[in-house]
Amino acid sequence: MKRGHRKPSKSEAIEPPIPTSSASNVTVNHASRLAGATPLPVTLATVPPHPGTVEVLPMLRDVPLSDRHNLFIRKLQICCFLFDFSDTMKSAREKEIKRQTLAELVDLVQSGSCKMNEIMQEELIKMISVNIFRCLPPAPHENGSEGGDPEEDEMFMDPSWHHLQLVYELLLKYVVSSETDTKIAKKYLDHSFVLKLLDLFDSEDMREREYLKTILHRIYGRFMVHRPFIRNAINNIFYRFIFETERYNGIGELLEILGSIINGFALPMKEEHKLFLVRALIPLHKPKCISSYHQQLSYCITQFVEKDYRLADTVIRGVLKYWPVTNCGKEVLFLGELEEILEFTQSAEFQRCMVPLFRQIGRSLNSSHFQVAERALFWWNNEHIVGLIAENRHVILPIIFDALEKNIRGHWNQAIVGLSSSVRRMFLEMDTELFEECQRQYEERQARAGEMEEQRELNWKRLEEVAAQVTNGDEMVSV
Repeated sequence: MKRGHRKPSKSEAIEPPIPTSSASNVTVNHASRLAGATPLPVTLATVPPHPGTVEVLPMLRDVPLSDRHNLFIRKLQICCFLFDFSDTMKSAREKEIKRQTLAELVDLVQSGSCKMNEIMQEELIKMISVNIFRCLPPAPHENGSEGGDPEEDEMFMDPSWHHLQLVYELLLKYVVSSETDTKIAKKYLDHSFVLKLLDLFDSEDMREREYLKTILHRIYGRFMVHRPFIRNAINNIFYRFIFETERYNGIGELLEILGSIINGFALPMKEEHKLFLVRALIPLHKPKCISSYHQQLSYCITQFVEKDYRLADTVIRGVLKYWPVTNCGKEVLFLGELEEILEFTQSAEFQRCMVPLFRQIGRSLNSSHFQVAERALFWWNNEHIVGLIAENRHVILPIIFDALEKNIRGHWNQAIVGLSSSVRRMFLEMDTELFEECQRQYEERQARAGEMEEQRELNWKRLEEVAAQVTNGDEMVSV
């Protein structure tokens, strides 16, 4: 079939037909269907006499206006046929007919000339639902493969994507079209539809998740009535992911949507949004697979602090709560995120959390993993952070002085030794008197530690002597 590309004129637009009292051959069961609405006569000519065959229909632009409504419905029915894509040669002709029909419908909706009435919109959403709402194929971990690295697995490519993509494109064009009446559309793009859409974010196919991200974001932006519901539904997905499964493919895409939503929050921020930050976003630092979505999570977190700097203390303490103990890669991510947060942190909020923060930074400075120590030392390249540290040097320097000295005297990596020396010199230039006092206290602690070590060794020697005497006495008695 040849597919035309010219934009139909207004005279060629599909005009809503006048309702008749004739009974329809198509039964539609939808909870939001208007009471008393009489279906239009639709012939099921597309239902094949033999399974696996699909009728070839003319192009919509090639039939009279009076027939276009029925033809549109028949084309939707063709697109409701589902095929087995595991065998590329099976039903190849029928698959191509469906693909071309979907492409024609996409062009029609995109052109803006398609004046769909409520019945046509309902049938359209029903066809879309039949195609996209399906059981997703099992993830690799569900197939019994253990110990695999998700980042090293081959990307899953849905074999039916060349049909699914057109269905998603059709849904997207319908949602964003200026011809779509939101009052009608929201009855079919209802809460049930949105929940099923969110379930699909667990798809292994990245291309599908990208379409879902765009479509859900457009629905959120256009249908204000759905906004609280969508936020709560995403919350529930996060809770299940954090506290139950720790497996969900679409966390990054959902966080991208939330990044745009958070960017639009009005001030003063609602308590609901602050609770979302504390109960959902901050706990997302807990799962082991955080690297797959950390960039999007970090953006959402910093958006909150940028909008309301008073949240900095809450966020920093929250991140410290989930600080990794043995995962060095995760620790590097956390150090980078905290640096971004501190960019928007004011002095008063910094003072509230600086003691636990720099106790952890001191531990990171002494990490045997050089990337962790290096990332922590890079904080002193940030002018804003150095300014905060300089204002509070009397508290911070005593906390991290020992860590700096330990690195300078004994770290295995020469780059860390050099960076630690640079930070030490910076503190010396900030406040010589404070630096010398910290150095004096450090030397006193080292001397006391040396005395304690000598005393410990002396005690062990005494114990060894006593043990030797007891052993010799026992030998004499036995003789």
